[in-house]
Amino acid sequence: MRRFTLIGAVCLVFVFGLLTVYAQDSAPAPTKTPTPAPEVTEVASASAEFEPLTQNELHILTGNVQRPNGIGLFNNNLYVACTGDSTLYEINSESGLTATYIWGVMNAHTLYIDEGSDRQMHLWVPDYQENNLKQVTRLGMQRVASGLNGPWGITAINDEDFLITNLLGNSITRVSRSGDVTSVLEGLSSPTGIVNTDEHVFVANNGSARRAIEWYALDDLASASAPTAAPTDQSQVLVSGLQNTTGIQLAPDGNLYFAYSLANRGVVGRVNPQTCLENGGCSNADVEIVLYTDLTAPLAGLVITPDMRIFVHTMFAPELYWAQIQN
Repeated sequence: MRRFTLIGAVCLVFVFGLLTVYAQDSAPAPTKTPTPAPEVTEVASASAEFEPLTQNELHILTGNVQRPNGIGLFNNNLYVACTGDSTLYEINSESGLTATYIWGVMNAHTLYIDEGSDRQMHLWVPDYQENNLKQVTRLGMQRVASGLNGPWGITAINDEDFLITNLLGNSITRVSRSGDVTSVLEGLSSPTGIVNTDEHVFVANNGSARRAIEWYALDDLASASAPTAAPTDQSQVLVSGLQNTTGIQLAPDGNLYFAYSLANRGVVGRVNPQTCLENGGCSNADVEIVLYTDLTAPLAGLVITPDMRIFVHTMFAPELYWAQIQN
């Protein structure tokens, strides 16, 4: 019995050896073609997505302004309207060095600044308290147009005309630099910020989350001789679902930036306006949050500089905040 077991074991070892040799002989030769690298997937780019700025990334620019409201930028200086002492201040956007520019702006939420034909800086200031448009230069200040109804936002649509939102009148008025006034759009919902491209006008509705930011054809508002009614459907909505939208700015990166609120906190978000137009509008889910602050909404004085610094402040508080937006 032991002899049979021993012979069986020897046979099994012999057979296993034959199988091993056969397997080695029949295996394919190693390829001389390098194995391609695994294809790069989109997951690798996730780490490059923009991380929202928070209160910790905000720096305080110390300017001698007690109750800033409207704010604008020209040649690296901020021009800030102080509601309280009715003074317009000039503040270096890097050092914070502050100088009194002129007295007589009572309450301004937005400033538009350009260089006139005289190669001097011109500030165009909708004065919410006095219901007029003021022009400010080194030579002084003059009233350009009156009879507005709570003017808030301003944007230049050509070399001659501005569009101004009327918060109290729920309307947009076209005002020329020479003082001609034409009402062009009615039926908005407490409109605040306004900007334009070569084709479109974007206006913020502070009083409606459903109509948070709307768009209109620039040619229609530039040529209107009588006011038209804003549509009541969603046809003109660019972004919906935002609470208390105030300032809006078109930045050098091509995006539309806007201040709004989440609960009672001030937030700045952005969208690509062309994408929203092509998709028939964007919702709050499409908004990329750029800045999430601990400041009480509403944020005021939203400014984006050419080098992508963002300046904000909460209404009537003295601190001016800024942060660098990564491109």
